[in-house]
Amino acid sequence: MNKIIETIKNIWRIEDLRSRILVTILFVAIYRFGSTVVLPGIDPSELAQLQAQTKGGLMSLLDMFSGGAFSQASIFALGIMPYISASIVIQLLAVAVPYFQKMQREGESGRRKIALYTRWLTIAILLFQAPTYLINLKAQTAGSGAFLVGDGFGFMATSTIILAAGSMFILWLGERITDKGIGNGVSVIIMIGIIARMPSAIIEELTSALSGAAGGGLIKFLLEIIGLVAVMAIAILLVKAVRKVPVQYAKRIEGNSKLQVGGARQYIPLKLFAANVMPIIFAQAVMFIPLTLAQVAGSNPTWVLRQFLDHTSFLYNLVFVILIIAFTYFYTAITLNPVQMSEDMKRNNGFIPGVKPGEDTANYIDNVMTHITFPGSLFISLIAILPALASLCGVKQGFAQFFGGTSLLILVGVVMDTLQQIDSHMSVRNYDRMLNSGHTRNRS
Repeated sequence: MNKIIETIKNIWRIEDLRSRILVTILFVAIYRFGSTVVLPGIDPSELAQLQAQTKGGLMSLLDMFSGGAFSQASIFALGIMPYISASIVIQLLAVAVPYFQKMQREGESGRRKIALYTRWLTIAILLFQAPTYLINLKAQTAGSGAFLVGDGFGFMATSTIILAAGSMFILWLGERITDKGIGNGVSVIIMIGIIARMPSAIIEELTSALSGAAGGGLIKFLLEIIGLVAVMAIAILLVKAVRKVPVQYAKRIEGNSKLQVGGARQYIPLKLFAANVMPIIFAQAVMFIPLTLAQVAGSNPTWVLRQFLDHTSFLYNLVFVILIIAFTYFYTAITLNPVQMSEDMKRNNGFIPGVKPGEDTANYIDNVMTHITFPGSLFISLIAILPALASLCGVKQGFAQFFGGTSLLILVGVVMDTLQQIDSHMSVRNYDRMLNSGHTRNRS
């Protein structure tokens, strides 16, 4: 405990780190405040039907990602997921379309163009999703008097603009957190939305347990809490271990390559868990498409749509796992380019012993990536379907989401990345202090 207190004191002493943490807290507070602001013309006391709809199925996941804003008809109801969906589409285009491939190779200017296209596509997705959300809201609150000013074209048009502006404002907050705060802003926004749902989920599970058989329900709840803590601890240990494990059968780089530090040998920078949490986020975003189709279909969805709306169904989890594996390969391929790595090694006079430079080196790296990506994708796929297994064991869905899946991976991944950034700031500060003290001794 004393070590934790001392670490917090050290963090607070670093002015730049302190200001970044305070800025992050400020932007997070703005996001949470906006999540409670209801759309103009909506009576929040008449949203019981909408909130009941988000208690189960895929709707509960969407409500969790928005931090409860979806079920409250908030101005932030659509959350950050439209931007995630747009990012997926743009990254797919970067693989298939030469124009986007060229932009990726243009460096910073190309990244700015891609970011601009992503924002425009996000707006287009929002202009489609916002009306479908309002149509669903109208269907769920029919006859309840929730629409204080009517539900005509004027309300639909203004509310669509407000919902789209709300999501773009969340994106802006995420970018400001990345630039001026700590951690990846978009990931932090998603994490905060998940954490915001945890207290209500625990209270709901406890209430359900206390209303059950005398004594038995409370014991079941305590076992669920122990299971949740155990799953989180195991996930943290596994992710930390997997991130640190070098690829033992990937040979070292030798020569004068700039990829080395101080001329020392270095392993090829490939990891078993290189894609991190992105594949499961991408897969989850794709799985929201049936939800949109169901909203358009109204009260008579087909059997296939009903299967995709039930996160415990076999078909849903099968497609979910396939998407995660596919996106793991895809994300690893676009972030770690074997041809580019081979060219960089050759340009800097680096080589892999026993492997010819050029095409042979690229093939070798690609072969290693292929072998290590599959077990990594199976690992996150297993975590992704744990909430469904927990629900089948009798845990309420709101609480079961924290036993694994996107929520657990995001919580673990974002917290670890944020702590790593804090540690980097502290290491740089200590390094600067050592340099300054060294210069002082030299001058004296």
